[in-house]
Amino acid sequence: MTMTDTSSADQTWSVDVAGLKIDLPIVPITPDFAISLMMVIDLGVRFGEHVGRQLAKKLAHLEPDVVVGAATLGIPVAIEVSRALRLDDYVILQKSPKIHLGDALVQTITSITSKGDQKLLLDRRAIPLLSGKRVVVVDDVVASGSSLKGSVDLVRKAGGDVVGIGVILTEARDWQEKLGADASLIHSLAHIPQFSHDNGGWHPMEETFL
Repeated sequence: MTMTDTSSADQTWSVDVAGLKIDLPIVPITPDFAISLMMVIDLGVRFGEHVGRQLAKKLAHLEPDVVVGAATLGIPVAIEVSRALRLDDYVILQKSPKIHLGDALVQTITSITSKGDQKLLLDRRAIPLLSGKRVVVVDDVVASGSSLKGSVDLVRKAGGDVVGIGVILTEARDWQEKLGADASLIHSLAHIPQFSHDNGGWHPMEETFL
């Protein structure tokens, strides 16, 4: 993993995602704090197929019955992992209220890339797909861990047995504390740091391993 050092505004972070290298733009969250941003929906069909296949390899031994992903960026991950596992059904947890979700199961979450609290919504008609089933929850990146914890908690509310969590990238280490014992369920393809600003540029922050 390397950082391209042009101007502060143009810096990128290179990461090898299970054999496929990508360059991620470093995006400021505050004047002194930044992340390397991966928008999986902008990385093309080949990348989606690659990460789906590689995550499926890591999750297949868990013998999942169904894959769960959260809107929006978790949707292509859920589809590609399901395809690679040869599963037909998958479940998407929504983040925007829709007319058919008036009676949905709800979980409140926060995200490092979104402002304010959000809600995860599970259509009650999807509960039979989860209840009593072996479930893997997938997402693009785990950073704070709040979104994934909300997804896991919502699956459990629906009676699902969460046997694994698959993410393309782990980011920094805050997620370990947030997920607690469930952090041991994480299977990832690569890791990225977070960044602080110093001497006119962005530099990886020292991380504390739990």
